Amino acid sequence: MAPTGRAALLAALGSLPVGVWEPGWTGLLAVNAPLAVACACDYALAAPVRTLGLARSGDTSVRLGETADITLTVTNPSRRPLRARLRDAWPPSSWTPGTETEASRHRLTIPAGERRRVTTRLRPTRRGDRQADRVTVRSYGPLGLFTRQGTHRVPWTVRVLPPFTSRKHLPSKLARLRELDGRTSVLTRGEGTEFDSLRAYVPGDDTRSIDWRATARQSEVAVRTWRPERDRHLLLVLDTGRTSAGRVGDAPRLDASMDAALLLAALASRAGDRVDLLAYDRRVRALVQGRASGDLLPSLVNAMAQLQPELVETDARGLTAAALRTAPRRSLIVLLTTVDSTPVEEGLLPVLSRLTQRHTVLLASVADPHVAAMGQGRGDVDAVYEAAAAAQAHTERDRTADQLRRRGVTVVDATPEELAPALADAYLALKSAGRL
Repeated sequence: MAPTGRAALLAALGSLPVGVWEPGWTGLLAVNAPLAVACACDYALAAPVRTLGLARSGDTSVRLGETADITLTVTNPSRRPLRARLRDAWPPSSWTPGTETEASRHRLTIPAGERRRVTTRLRPTRRGDRQADRVTVRSYGPLGLFTRQGTHRVPWTVRVLPPFTSRKHLPSKLARLRELDGRTSVLTRGEGTEFDSLRAYVPGDDTRSIDWRATARQSEVAVRTWRPERDRHLLLVLDTGRTSAGRVGDAPRLDASMDAALLLAALASRAGDRVDLLAYDRRVRALVQGRASGDLLPSLVNAMAQLQPELVETDARGLTAAALRTAPRRSLIVLLTTVDSTPVEEGLLPVLSRLTQRHTVLLASVADPHVAAMGQGRGDVDAVYEAAAAAQAHTERDRTADQLRRRGVTVVDATPEELAPALADAYLALKSAGRL
């Protein structure tokens, strides 16, 4: 086959074997005078890369699992056209595995004195801040024999936020909240402990709700109606210690706890309650206080984006003290932690009374669905042993949950997909019963 393109030119100039030349080589295996002249001219005509102007724009935040577009504007101030390959480097977790090469490399041609834009699309696989690394530009001459290469630092940070997948449950929970709050016709009158209005007595009403003063002023019996309390205080406490690092499926338990906390915060803020967040293991990792309803969720997801499980045992006494400082008045304290027997019995139970004597306490724990699947196995000896281990683990969790309930704690233990709606239902049940 006859050589073509650059390989043909090199063979003609230097009488060298065509097969030794590969795209991207920046040196020569052998040099003769005509070839040296061609290479020198090619190098001289390649646009310089050190003087290029680079600037970034685009997304500064993205939810985990979604895409962020970062635009890089490249300006060529030289008098020579730029023919280049560009690599926009980011941390490996900025893309799903196997897509980094295609997403981060770009070809561009920029005439002298002009500018062009290239877009790098990120799809992060972990929460937290992703910071841009170096931009490497390789400039080619018109023959492609020699290249100029240089790197530029163009800072940019993209914050990867929690995905909030439980948002889909919010409309149904808000509908239930409206029922409790008297905004729909299916309200059960008498629920709640905050006075709402007066209405005429109908058979079946609780006689304790009769307002005798109002009855004396009119010709019919009047009864009081009630609604769930508003403007109550919720403190969401995220345990970021060792147990939160255990993986359930493809994500750590902490991620499922954060998703449940976001749904509860959205629901409680719509109910008129004040919501704060405390993340703790052996020290305070995040604290969000005093946010208005419209600013609450953005503040929470920004604080949660930086949280990672810490491989240390949670200091239950320190966590309790921090919660009491954050919630000095009667509140609903939601502990997003574990119901594993050892951390609870050795850490939480000895100090739990300090919380329950002043506050209503709700504990939410992430259960592993794989354990439930193991409990169904009966096919062979290994499956039977796995089923026995699953039954033992389930019994221990139930026993620990019963110990917490006997101390006045409401316990929610559910799989990652079920935890968020189950926690929201528990909150609505407490609100309906007037326990907040």
